[in-house]
Amino acid sequence: MTSMASGKSSGFSLWGLQDRGTLYIGPGVEVYAGMVIGNTSKGEEMRVNPTKGKELTNIRAAASDEAIQLTPPYELSIERGLEIMAEDELLEITPKSARLRKRI
Repeated sequence: MTSMASGKSSGFSLWGLQDRGTLYIGPGVEVYAGMVIGNTSKGEEMRVNPTKGKELTNIRAAASDEAIQLTPPYELSIERGLEIMAEDELLEITPKSARLRKRI
């Protein structure tokens, strides 16, 4: 799964994406276009928007809001990143994190 938008990831959008595969990030993480945020279970490439928020309305209903249950993200380290990266991906290493991104 590759991000197609820049901004902070939201729990609502990650909740919808976690059924499609393994996520490498959690909510509130700064993402950018081209950043790999997860791996699909079917092995195909997918462009997603992890910054999409829930559409707010003025109407309240008792059962309309669901509790968002996110599975913990698969934390990337240098070793894990080197194991799972594809030929068209790069591993970015900073003092605070290790990230995968698509080669442009």
